[in-house]
Amino acid sequence: MDARRRVGRRAGFTLIELMLVLGLIGVLAAIAVPAFSRFQERAWAAHAIVDLKNISTELDAYEVEHGRLPVSLTDVASELAAMTDPWGTPYSYTRVEGAKRGKLRKDKFLVPINSDYDLWSNGPDGKTTMALTAKASRDDIIRASNGSFFGRAEAY
Repeated sequence: MDARRRVGRRAGFTLIELMLVLGLIGVLAAIAVPAFSRFQERAWAAHAIVDLKNISTELDAYEVEHGRLPVSLTDVASELAAMTDPWGTPYSYTRVEGAKRGKLRKDKFLVPINSDYDLWSNGPDGKTTMALTAKASRDDIIRASNGSFFGRAEAY
């Protein structure tokens, strides 16, 4: 009879064992969640870069066909103007020809980054300024050097 009582008592987990398992799960979650968030941000940035390249191709085709760049993305196709970046903000486009200098994207030397047109996403924070060195612009996904560079503004 004594042997049965001891076996019956040892059949479950102790509170300390359960606390250790929950603590271990908490530590693993604390490591995994930020890693997943960084992965998700990189994936969204890559998606925005692909979108910008596709829009740029459409703009270049429009220029070849019509001999000039469009005034807005709506002139090319209404779908382009309706496209939004992975963060839900519409892509921005500015034709350099005829634009005021203050409306063009600029590098750290305050020189326009393109001579044909600017194309960008405001990035995760949804905010931007024309100077790439400003805090609000560092996370923007941009087209620069007339299409030779696509990526985060802070990397340009």
